Amino acid sequence: MSKSLSQLRSPASVQAALDEFVKLGRSAFLERYQFGKSRDYLVRDPRSGELCDSKAIVGAAYGVQFPEEGPLKPEDFSGGEATVVPKLQGLGFEVVRIGEDWSAEEVQATVASYFEMLRLETLQSTYKKTEFNAALRQQLKSRSKASVELKHQNISAVLHSMELPFISGYKPRSNVQLLLRKAVQQFVLGHSDMVRQVVDAMEEVKTPGEKTFKAVVVQPPPVELIAKVESGAPRVRLPRKVDFAARDESNRKLGRAGEQWAIEFEHQRLADAGVPELLQRLDWVSDRLGDGAGYDILSYDAPGEPRYIEVKTTNGAHASSFVISRNELDFSQEAGDAFFLYRLFQFRQSPSLYMLRGDVSKQLHIEPIDYRASFRRVIG
Repeated sequence: MSKSLSQLRSPASVQAALDEFVKLGRSAFLERYQFGKSRDYLVRDPRSGELCDSKAIVGAAYGVQFPEEGPLKPEDFSGGEATVVPKLQGLGFEVVRIGEDWSAEEVQATVASYFEMLRLETLQSTYKKTEFNAALRQQLKSRSKASVELKHQNISAVLHSMELPFISGYKPRSNVQLLLRKAVQQFVLGHSDMVRQVVDAMEEVKTPGEKTFKAVVVQPPPVELIAKVESGAPRVRLPRKVDFAARDESNRKLGRAGEQWAIEFEHQRLADAGVPELLQRLDWVSDRLGDGAGYDILSYDAPGEPRYIEVKTTNGAHASSFVISRNELDFSQEAGDAFFLYRLFQFRQSPSLYMLRGDVSKQLHIEPIDYRASFRRVIG
């Protein structure tokens, strides 16, 4: 008889595997049966309440039911929602998706802790993530350090989707528990003053304390493919009393400070490239002529090779979104490889830079956020 997961029909065998898991511990159990950690689903041991790796459990349970054949190996069957989950549920065991077994109280405590770290970060106050993690775990149900960090990454993903700042040390990670999404949105709406202060701090203009133009260039973040979520729920919007004149002035100051930094970066780049004579041809176009050219700075790679630079500056993290005008987008297509978008991020702390060259519509996800309204309609 060939081995098949469908032949596992003994709840007692599954319980025996769960007992062994609890006795040996996770690492030793997985090593014994040569399984990796579950990525999506865990099964709860009804005796101890411990969550165990689902695929490894059914593999070991098969060996208990059929000792003459031995346990199933990882390559003997596929795991996941279509196989292991219904098998375990059909035998009477509770299966939970990783991260979704958190209670509302645990989620709320985690969100509050995250926002306190975010507040301190935007104020540039010193704090230690490990200390916050340890303090938070005192309020939770036997959560590991890694599970708390994953939850913090999930919160970053929710804030990123809402186009709000997030903690730079917690890279957004999707597959977010619905309860967590609701808790983050509830916190944002219930603490609008604090969230507004965080957003305003991201637009504060502050010259970097230490100016260095070496080893600041990094790779752009990859374009993340995410599934479209169909939901009838309205989009959460954060009401804000905004002084638009002050906000526009703040944005202009931050943008100008970033362009000035980019000018100095170009000085360093051209000097390092051994073409100091091109420094004399460097032109801060937006400062001299204002916006509208489709780029901010005219630099060069060689005497006959212009580099048209558009600078986008933020105090936020590497993956922060930004606004690009229709004029800038069109110019990137017209100029081709001569166009460079310089994205400056974490400007207030220690500026880093990535570059996008050529038609940016081929390198970014572009979506309209404003529309020009008139009473004329193009036909034909």
